[in-house]
Amino acid sequence: MRNQTPNSSVRGRKLWFGALAGFTLLAVICGTLVLTAGTWLTPIAKREMLAALKRQYRSEVEIGSLDISFSPHPHAKGTGLVFRAVDQVGGPPLITLRGFDADTSWLGLLLAPHRIGKVRLDGLEIHIVRGGPPHERGGPGSAKAAAPDLIFEQVVADGTVLQILPRDTGKQPLIFDIYRLSLTSGGAGLPMHYRAQLHNARPPGTIDANGDFGPWNAADPGETGVTGKYRFAKADLSVFRGISGQLSSDGEFHGKLDRIEVNGETDTPDFEVSVGGHRMRLRTTFSATVDGTNGDTLLHPVNARFGRTTVVAQGGIIGQPGVRGKTVMLDATLQDGDVADVLRLGVKSEPPPMKGRIRFQARIRIPPGPADIPDRLELKGQFAIAGGRFTNADLERKLSTVSERTQGKTDGNGESAALSDFSGTFTLRGGLVTLAGFSFRIPGATVRLDGTYGLKSEALDFRGSVATEVRLSQMTTGVKSVLLRAVDPLFSRNRKGAVIPIHIGGTRSNPSFGLRLGR
Repeated sequence: MRNQTPNSSVRGRKLWFGALAGFTLLAVICGTLVLTAGTWLTPIAKREMLAALKRQYRSEVEIGSLDISFSPHPHAKGTGLVFRAVDQVGGPPLITLRGFDADTSWLGLLLAPHRIGKVRLDGLEIHIVRGGPPHERGGPGSAKAAAPDLIFEQVVADGTVLQILPRDTGKQPLIFDIYRLSLTSGGAGLPMHYRAQLHNARPPGTIDANGDFGPWNAADPGETGVTGKYRFAKADLSVFRGISGQLSSDGEFHGKLDRIEVNGETDTPDFEVSVGGHRMRLRTTFSATVDGTNGDTLLHPVNARFGRTTVVAQGGIIGQPGVRGKTVMLDATLQDGDVADVLRLGVKSEPPPMKGRIRFQARIRIPPGPADIPDRLELKGQFAIAGGRFTNADLERKLSTVSERTQGKTDGNGESAALSDFSGTFTLRGGLVTLAGFSFRIPGATVRLDGTYGLKSEALDFRGSVATEVRLSQMTTGVKSVLLRAVDPLFSRNRKGAVIPIHIGGTRSNPSFGLRLGR
């Protein structure tokens, strides 16, 4: 191998020194750029960040303060962030934010779209007006949402308040107090996964939910998709005056904010209606459509079970223009229930005054208002009771004696245990039950009545008639029978049997019976 000449060795050393000097200079330049980035890059970053937020959320963006640093990694901190919809006139802004912190990496900042690693939001308030103006709403003719400029990998927004404002100023806003909220990105154009805990106002309780939300539809927030599962625990029903109990509910939901399909079940082990005063276990399974932008709910159907009785109901819980609160309107059906279970809802005595099997159909309406639910409850329907028996032994014996006598069994002593059948139409309004065409049948007689019964006062006021199989004189013996033959024609029914006009007054515990003289 040939030896290097002195000149070539010198040239080699110069090249190495030159390269080292060049790398050193480049390192100094890069270091200087990083160290001074806060001076020359911050204004550019501020401008680009606000522009990206404006494009992504179709809003005018205002900010009180914004500080950006780049060492050891990009970091932004700001206060007083406000988003106003581009065409918004008056009313609260779309989003207000007391403060925020955001961290990312240099690689995330250079990617397109930009990826923000973790964002912490303080004092987030979101105000959504239900249904935007026609040119803003989503739909077949709306413009396709632009690709996002920013992807937030993780968002923590504890203490968020979501307020949905109806376009009808006569309606109350729907407010969600979300005290725990975290969201994780699913990628560009994909929903974010969320976990949330929120306070429910009425009935008060805690809701835990998790699922997917988005992508956000800036043109029409009601079209934003949402899915998830929920757990509603320890909801206090006593805020609805007239009832009480601790309700728990589990279920799942999917759809869009303005049309969410919900399936779930509830359990209230200590449900009580104040007018009845009995605690019982109330369990329901339900399917519902919820408008998440105003809280209106359509039920289709609800199966409610208490004791040995199941009621099936469908209808809605709907807000009315200019009326505070919502109106419950349901169609309820009971095919084969226990009379005692139903009576426990509205009668204080235990055991309830009657047992047997009941079926009914009813239209239920509960308007909003400060009064107790039993006072606001409105019912209209029809019912039938088969094989009814009174639980009061004295009353049952007297009724059995009447049954025997009206069949001409004058030697009866009330031991035949007559079963009773009831039917009729009814209305309930203001705590007053009105019966029309009420029919009460026992072997040997049929009672037909019209009148009223007070749920709280327990006052009776009924007028009607008793139709018997035999004539009055045939219901007794001896002198009484002879005397009654003189008045048989006054009460005769086709020359056999009798029709006796009667009045029932007093109270449930102390009723009075009498003839309606003049009839």
